[in-house]
Amino acid sequence: MYKLDDLNPTQREAVTAGEGTLLLLAGAGSGKTRVLTYRVAHLIAGGEVPWRVLAITFTNKAAKEMRERISDLIGSESKGLWVGTFHSVCLRILRREIDKLPPYTRDFTILDTADQLTVVKDALREINLDDEKTEPRAFAAAISDAKNKLLTPEEYAAGSPDYYRRRAADVYRVYQRRLAANNALDFDDMLMLTLRLFRENPDILARYQEQFRHVLVDEYQDTNHAQYVLVNQLSAGHGNLCVVGDDDQSIYAWRGADIANILDFQRDYPSARVLKLEQNYRSSGKILAAANAIAHHNSERMEKNLWTENDAGEDIMLFQAEDGREEARFVARKIREITDLEGRRYNEFAILYRTNAQSRLLEEALMREGMPYRIYSGVKFYERKEIKDIIAYLRLLFNPADTVSFRRVANVPRRGIGTDTLEKLLLYAEEQNMPVMDALKEAPYIPGMRAQAVAAAESFSALMRAVILEWDGGSVTQLAETLLERSAYMDQWKDERGAEAEARRDNIKEFLSLTTEYDSSAPEAPVLGGFLTQIALVAEIDSLDEGENAVKLMTMHSAKGLEFPVVFSVGMEEGIFPSERSLTENRLEEERRLCYVTVTRARERLYFSYARKRLLFGREAAGKPSRFLAEIPQECLLTESSPALDPDAPMGRGFGTRAGRDWRRQGAKLINQDPGEFNVGEKVEHPLFGPGVVLSVNGAGGDAIVKVVFRREVKELVAGYANLEKMNM
Repeated sequence: MYKLDDLNPTQREAVTAGEGTLLLLAGAGSGKTRVLTYRVAHLIAGGEVPWRVLAITFTNKAAKEMRERISDLIGSESKGLWVGTFHSVCLRILRREIDKLPPYTRDFTILDTADQLTVVKDALREINLDDEKTEPRAFAAAISDAKNKLLTPEEYAAGSPDYYRRRAADVYRVYQRRLAANNALDFDDMLMLTLRLFRENPDILARYQEQFRHVLVDEYQDTNHAQYVLVNQLSAGHGNLCVVGDDDQSIYAWRGADIANILDFQRDYPSARVLKLEQNYRSSGKILAAANAIAHHNSERMEKNLWTENDAGEDIMLFQAEDGREEARFVARKIREITDLEGRRYNEFAILYRTNAQSRLLEEALMREGMPYRIYSGVKFYERKEIKDIIAYLRLLFNPADTVSFRRVANVPRRGIGTDTLEKLLLYAEEQNMPVMDALKEAPYIPGMRAQAVAAAESFSALMRAVILEWDGGSVTQLAETLLERSAYMDQWKDERGAEAEARRDNIKEFLSLTTEYDSSAPEAPVLGGFLTQIALVAEIDSLDEGENAVKLMTMHSAKGLEFPVVFSVGMEEGIFPSERSLTENRLEEERRLCYVTVTRARERLYFSYARKRLLFGREAAGKPSRFLAEIPQECLLTESSPALDPDAPMGRGFGTRAGRDWRRQGAKLINQDPGEFNVGEKVEHPLFGPGVVLSVNGAGGDAIVKVVFRREVKELVAGYANLEKMNM
């Protein structure tokens, strides 16, 4: 039988609170999972029938953990309890009821992402949109966004006169018709169709409202509109709703989460009782002080202040590196130092970064130190599709007989070399004992080759010859840039607006940083063979030692919900964290919440680092310290500088002086910066995007939105944060 003795007073109050609506504001590390499971157990132990309790989580892992914990508390009494994710709960309902929504029947199938894209492509062809010139993933993302907002194709089209949106609505309409004809659902349909079922069948809604006397929802700050409506409807019968969340950890607006759901909870439920779980059991006092200070700089939040009975702990450390490579070396050597001196295991360390593209230097530094590591939520840099593609192109240029690389890139981007054509070319090359690239030149003489296939093969051959001629033995970077431009490789995502396409583009740009470093550091004149040898060695070492005892590398988003004894937060620079996009699209508060999440992942030690200059996306840029560093209390922070920046600064185990010197002054300058006035037609320069021309200016002073056309893209920048410099005419 469970006991409440190990709960603190507020946790106990939350567990034993009676009927009605309850909002539990649960700060990071405050034991929210324990409170939620104890509350469910308390309800059932108090006589509630298990199948009348619905507990919703955000991941299958969390649902499994909750079921196990409840079972440990009350044993078999929990049998019949409804615990699951939003999707699993809706799926369970639809399996029973979907035949009320013809033409769907109960034996419907669920499409995975690849299946969805196939249907999107079919829809594109049906409405005569060439999927060779459009990006199906972009339309799939638009459809998902519409469904999460419960918009039909007609409502989605009416929401904006934008041409792209109208075309997306057309695709959405055909896509949904095809799904219905195949008795198939995608993941977003699970929620949307459940709500449609309730809307069109009030008796079914009433039945589930009567069944669920208690509805409990975890991670409420991450709910989107469809999830918000579902929770509201299911809990309306008895009015017993308990939601647990932390507005300071709302970091998923980019995938539809709406922080207003938790911020406006008391407006939606005026009689709601609010309890704040503020005692933190995870982190040291100084780490919590930093987290609180960062969170308090946001205006869109519910007031709370984490506290702990844990020791104050060690100071938070800030390392000021000369460049990104030195930053990575510092992290690796610090991990080596701590493991050697304290006997810690590698899996006690986590390295967190804002974007996946930042992992490359860290991976290489860990490999040089011989330390095992594991990357979570994303494949390793050299295993990402776009990186493998560009390397395969380079290998094929270096070795025209490389059939493995040929298979990979012959039709990437698509150029009409299908599977049948590919096999004919490879077979001919083998029969004639010639390099496969030479076989392309003889495509007209290969039996069974159609005219279109011959043209595609000759076009690919001409492309590769043109790249070689234009390169003419120059730098590897020049070769890579020529290849990307000639092949139009990047164009395959030009119409895609999602985070995945942006990440792919960033990874390709980061690859150019790799080639630039090789070109500048090669002992002899940079040659393609030497570069490919270096890549091959890195990839081979990269595959070693994937055991559990490994340093963890992941994005800051991926770290949510996790905790580690020692955390390194790298790349703390303006334009990286906070990201350039957050500054141009008014998402600074969400970036700050992400910083709060990052800080609160650490239990015992927290390290920040930034570089005064960084080779990023193929361009070296001056790095300015993140404004978030300036928001941390000075008494919590110690700094150490690279000898190249401060010859008197100590290195190794000791850290330097209290924070507050040059880096803090730099950070302060970034806040409410007065950039002066910009004029249309004026030439400006940006540290990341290079030279550009001002197209328009809306507003005045630091809040002005300046639209600038750079060499390859147009950006809208907030003047006060953009770091734009006027160029002499």
